[in-house]
Amino acid sequence: MSTTRERALVRLGRLDWILMAAVLVLCALSALLVWSATAHRESLTHGDATAYLRHQLVNITIGLALLLIVVATDHRWVRIATPAVYLMSLVGLALVLVAGETINGSRSWLNLGGLSIQPSEFAKLAVVVGMALVLAERTEGRWRARVGAGDVVAMLLVAAVPAVLIILQPDLGTMLVLTLTVFGVLAAAGTPRRWLGALAAGGVLATALVVTGGLLKQYQIHRFMAFTDPTLDPRGAGYNVQQARIAIGDGGLFGQGLFHGTQTRAGFVPEQHTDFIFTVVGEELGLVGAMVVIGLLLLVLWRALRIAALTNDLYGRVAAAGIACWFGFQAFQNIGMCLGIMPVTGVPLPFLSYGGSSMFASLLAVGLLQNIHARAIAPAAVRRAAIARPLVAR
Repeated sequence: MSTTRERALVRLGRLDWILMAAVLVLCALSALLVWSATAHRESLTHGDATAYLRHQLVNITIGLALLLIVVATDHRWVRIATPAVYLMSLVGLALVLVAGETINGSRSWLNLGGLSIQPSEFAKLAVVVGMALVLAERTEGRWRARVGAGDVVAMLLVAAVPAVLIILQPDLGTMLVLTLTVFGVLAAAGTPRRWLGALAAGGVLATALVVTGGLLKQYQIHRFMAFTDPTLDPRGAGYNVQQARIAIGDGGLFGQGLFHGTQTRAGFVPEQHTDFIFTVVGEELGLVGAMVVIGLLLLVLWRALRIAALTNDLYGRVAAAGIACWFGFQAFQNIGMCLGIMPVTGVPLPFLSYGGSSMFASLLAVGLLQNIHARAIAPAAVRRAAIARPLVAR
């Protein structure tokens, strides 16, 4: 019993507590912001002002439990489980196309016994760890672990299957985040610059073909047109952006106070508790609050990149860097669309937006980061213990 307790204490001591603190503060803010965004919306709460608060607290609790499970799992099992995680994400994405619910023009949700699940959120993590595993399996043991053409193709194939399934939904917001994340993983893996340049050029060409080839739905075209000029359709596609800008602008330097935002209380910003949660930050907490939130997100990114730099394990290094890319690109896309500098694509803000799928996937990713961190500093801890033992004996 004492040995088990000692091991648990040792593992807790190896956690990145700065990362953990930043994530916990973001989760606490999430509960408050979701509560503020929904408390006065009778159409959502049906008279129960704390309904969404309770749901989000449950989401956070389950997410933290998943985080702890990943932290407590031996790193070897984490790597062994990666193929199963990847295959489960593919099954979820395929089921969505067959039996999914269509919300806001995209068939992205599965209803399982009253619980709505968005498989594409878990697919982001699955692609990151899948690419990391393929690269590690192909290159570990080589005399010179250089990333060659075969390695790049293998990693792209891992990303291509879920990408196709996401396009078929269609979920362009997730596809944009996934594309940039894959590019970041390839860069972190050491892909030659000529390959990265060719892939970037191919991505631009593919985007141009999609836009000019009539593959976008009408509502998606309207969203992109509203991004270029929100005044073209202020009551339609441009409405979200206009109201988001008004809400953030009304916050000023210090905000109107939590639960006191005029735009938020009136319910003028659509999907404010999910995709547009940052408008609550801007209006009620002001520029200072917005900078604190952005600073916490940047702190998470810094710690993820630091973990990637610390570990000598190729799988862990690429996975940690990929998670940092995923969080960074998605946060930029979400905050950017609230400010009007990015098109409205419907992606949640990590750790803050309401919803179980996004919260579970994000906290699972943090659990993996902590697992990688614990393994990275373990050799140093062992060396210190070995040095200290003779001193104690004397």
